[in-house]
Order: sequence, then structure tokens, then C-alpha cells
Amino acid sequence: MTGNVRRAAAYALVGSLALVVPLLAGRGLGPTTTAGVAALPFLLIGLGALYVVDEGPLFDLLARPGDYEAGRLFGLAAFAFACAGLALLVTLEQFGLPPAAFVASVAVLVVGNVVAEAVRFRATEPVVVTAVFAVGGLLAGIGGFLAVGTILDGRAALPVAAFLAATGALGAALLRTALFKRDDPLVLVSVALLLWGFIELGVAPSGVRVGVGIGVSVLLGYVAFALGTASLTGMLTGVLLALLAIVLGGYGWFALLITFFGLGGLASKFRYEEKRERGIAEENEGARGGGNVLANAAVALVAVVLFAASARVGVPPGLFRYAFAGSVAAAMADTFSSEIGGLFDDPRLITTLQRVEPGTDGAITWQGQVAGVLGAAVIAGIAAVFFDLTPVPTAVIVVGGFAGTIADSLLGATLEGSLLGNESVNLLATLAGAVTSAGLVLGLGLV
Repeated sequence: MTGNVRRAAAYALVGSLALVVPLLAGRGLGPTTTAGVAALPFLLIGLGALYVVDEGPLFDLLARPGDYEAGRLFGLAAFAFACAGLALLVTLEQFGLPPAAFVASVAVLVVGNVVAEAVRFRATEPVVVTAVFAVGGLLAGIGGFLAVGTILDGRAALPVAAFLAATGALGAALLRTALFKRDDPLVLVSVALLLWGFIELGVAPSGVRVGVGIGVSVLLGYVAFALGTASLTGMLTGVLLALLAIVLGGYGWFALLITFFGLGGLASKFRYEEKRERGIAEENEGARGGGNVLANAAVALVAVVLFAASARVGVPPGLFRYAFAGSVAAAMADTFSSEIGGLFDDPRLITTLQRVEPGTDGAITWQGQVAGVLGAAVIAGIAAVFFDLTPVPTAVIVVGGFAGTIADSLLGATLEGSLLGNESVNLLATLAGAVTSAGLVLGLGLV
């Protein structure tokens, strides 16, 4: 067993103390006493890591590389204090973090780290290590949800546990690829808050929907990474979004998303060398990073979450369906417009119609605009099939997609580079598509 595996296992042992929190429920200790008892073990471990253990075999077991220079176990202390803070959020009534969210988030992180370090001993490829982390975290998260359910009331819904554990595992894997190892406490807190939000939604998906969602999203991630259409962070972002689309929305929502990911990725690869010569090619051989994927799909993600929570917010669910479709149509239209339109000569700036160099922010070609409309129409056609739409609502989605690509060009010509980056422009363009589609159907009385 390597030192990294032993250290990860020791952290897992510390994390197992999270089970103390649900065990304290119903003991009649009072909220203040319960909070103190729940957080005390983690606080003692954190203080011991900072002020007691500074050398010797135990220090060597628990120390991260950066801890040796400082002579203190800052990594363990930060992890223990993060656990203490979450324990207080669970036990103090004014916060109300679900115990299952706390236990499952700890289980996802610590068990995922153990199996990832064990595999890293033989396979160092980041995609393999990350996949193993996600699988180990998924199984541990399911175990955490089921254990808390058993402790509290003897009941546990496996489909819900599997969906939440998969969401937590993918979220943790994504954050770990974007952050440093020393940021595990941030990953822990972020996953706990993510699970808290989804628990509050009260979703109750079927086992079939969850199984299909996990299986299909994993397959999507493998294909995207194997074909080089997404980086590791881009692949994880896409997998998480696909899972949420299937479970919270439905298969039609996923169909729209996968169409954008697939055709958008291929469009980025289309005549890539020629685009490179023109200076308009995407970086990383056209592979989309996590920021790019999230910028194009964040509005769609918000729409599907609000769709799942529509009964709580008092808004017709159909409105979010159009917002989702409009945002994806805008992302597709913008991708087609830039990736195909950039191959043609004599682009013009959208604000002045003056000729500019290819790749200039805000530059358009008529061929690119036609390609953008066709891209939006593809998404609208798929939405019409899965959402059983008549011609007028279908046309509304096309209009939303085209509005998004126009917004992208206008923002590119005016604000990109000075106030906004490319990903921010993409995000606002998809928001324009969503607002346009949702606003039109609302104004036309279609929902």
C-alpha cells in the first residue's frame, strides 16, 4: 500500500465520524448540545493536526507534500474543520442541512480518493483515475444515503439515493479536475450544498429513469472523450448535465442536449486545419473544456432544475421547457454560425457592416447566419418531435436560437475583450435564446 493510499484511508477513517450526526438524532440532547457533540470530534482532530502532531510516523502518514514545509497538517485540519462546519449546519435548527447530504458528501469524497489513489499506483492516466474516483464515490454515496435512511427511520429509496449519489460523485470529480488536491475541503462543502439543493427539490425519479440516466450519460462521456470533442473537464461537465437532463427533465430534454454536444463538437472539428490557418480554430484541437460546455449549457441546466421545481415556484412547467429548448437552439446556432461561417471570406462586423479580418469578435457572414438558422431549426425539429409541438411553437424556438446568435455577435462586437470573455458572451447568448423563446410563448399564450 502506497503512502498516498494510506493517507487517503486515514482521511476516510476521520470521515466515518460523520455517521455520528444521524446517530444523535432523537437523543433528546437539545440542539446546542447535539451540535456540540456532533462537531466536537472533528474540531479536536483539526486542532490536533495544527498544534499537536508535527512530526513522527503519524505526521508522515497524514501529511500532504505541502505540510512538510510548514510542519503542520494543514490538509487534515482543513478537512476536519470543513466536516465540523457541515455537522453544525446539520444539527443547528436554523440551517437544517439534511444529515444524508453531509454523510453522502463525505463518503463520496473520502472513498473516491481511496480508490483513485489505489488505481493511480498502476494507471496514471487522468481519465482512468477520475473515472475510478467517480465510480467509487457513486457506490459510497449510495451507501451513505442508505445508511442514514436506515439510522433515521429504516427506509431508503434506492433510485433517489442512486441519483443523488451520482450527482454528488460527478460534481466532486468535476471539481477535483478543476482544483488542486489541497482543495478537497472546498469540494466537500460544495458537494454537500449541491446535494442539499436537490434533496430540497423533492425529486422522486423511477429506478429505470435513474439507471438509464447514469448509463447513457457515462456512455456519452466516454464517446466525447474518445473522439476528442471534449477535454476531461468538458466531458465531466457534459456527463453531469446529461444526467440531470434525463432524470429531472426527460428523454426529450436529453435528446436536445446530446444533439448540441454531438453536432457542435463535430462542427468544431470540421475543416479544423483550415480554421487553424485562419486563426479561428478552437483551442485543444477543438476539444471543448468544462468552461465552454458549462457556458453553453448553464442556462439549460437552470431551466431543467426550475422545471423540476415548477410546482414550488408556481410557474407553468411548459415555460421552462421552451426556455431550455431556446437556450440549446441558441448554443447550436452560435456554434454553427461561427464554426461554418468562419470558413468563408469577407466577414463583416455586425454593428457597422464593415469588412473585417476572419476571427474578429462580432464578425458575421451571410453563410454563417444561414448555418445558424439551420442549427436552431435542427434543435427545434427535435423538440417538436419529443415535446409534441405544433408549427408555431416550433418556429418560436428557431427564433429564440437565432436571437441568441445575434446577441452573441452584438456582444462580441461591443463588450467582448473589454468587459466580457468568450465564455461570458456564450452564456449571455444562450440566456437571450431562452428569454426570447419563453417570452414569445408566454406572449402568444402557448403555455
